[in-house]
Amino acid sequence: MIQTIVTYECPDCGSLDLVKNGHDYKGSQKYHCKTCHRYGTLQAQRGYDQRTRRQVKRALLERLSLRGIERIFGISRPTVADWLAAWGQHLPPLADTLSEARWDDVLELDEVWSFVLKKTNKRWIWVALCRRTRQIVAYFIGDRSETSCLHLWRRIPSAYVRCYAFSDFWEAYQHIFDPGRHRAVGKDSGQTSHVERWFNTLRQRLARFARKTLSFSKSDCFHEWAFRLFVHHYNSTCIS
Repeated sequence: MIQTIVTYECPDCGSLDLVKNGHDYKGSQKYHCKTCHRYGTLQAQRGYDQRTRRQVKRALLERLSLRGIERIFGISRPTVADWLAAWGQHLPPLADTLSEARWDDVLELDEVWSFVLKKTNKRWIWVALCRRTRQIVAYFIGDRSETSCLHLWRRIPSAYVRCYAFSDFWEAYQHIFDPGRHRAVGKDSGQTSHVERWFNTLRQRLARFARKTLSFSKSDCFHEWAFRLFVHHYNSTCIS
């Protein structure tokens, strides 16, 4: 019988005076150094490569929650949350993802309900979608007041402001948008079918925006960063 003796030393001070002290979330053994009082695994991973980061980003856009990513990839939720924050903060302006506007473009306007932390904290997502390209031209996350509708209108790029727009009969649209270029219609008219269908895509692809879900945003920042990341990815995949 062959026996192998393995000697562990502290990666910080080189001491051999180590004792086992629990496990991390991956199940790896943790140690405590009695000399320098270091606590942790002996061979901690130093960063993740770009391939892993791209896979995690794609997983976020395919309805996986942070806990699900932690279970599948073995990456802690705080690390994934930090990546999401970095991706959301460093995205280019939404206008940079849009195709060139045409004189006959039509906008479809609508808003969808969501929440942050608990369902009493309602967050309405106002969206303007270009019917020809299916791209999201502008959005705003807020309440369901005229003020939020005004923010949406101000975010629409100048090249699309002149476009005709269709919305439902929510009164805020009629007070904010030019009555000469805006028309309120019913859902049965089909004039807002593309933006309504897009909301179905949003709920299917991001679990935190589903009506009944255990995945939800705990802060407004993460709520918008996740939405922005999806919109930018969606716009980039649309065919003009």
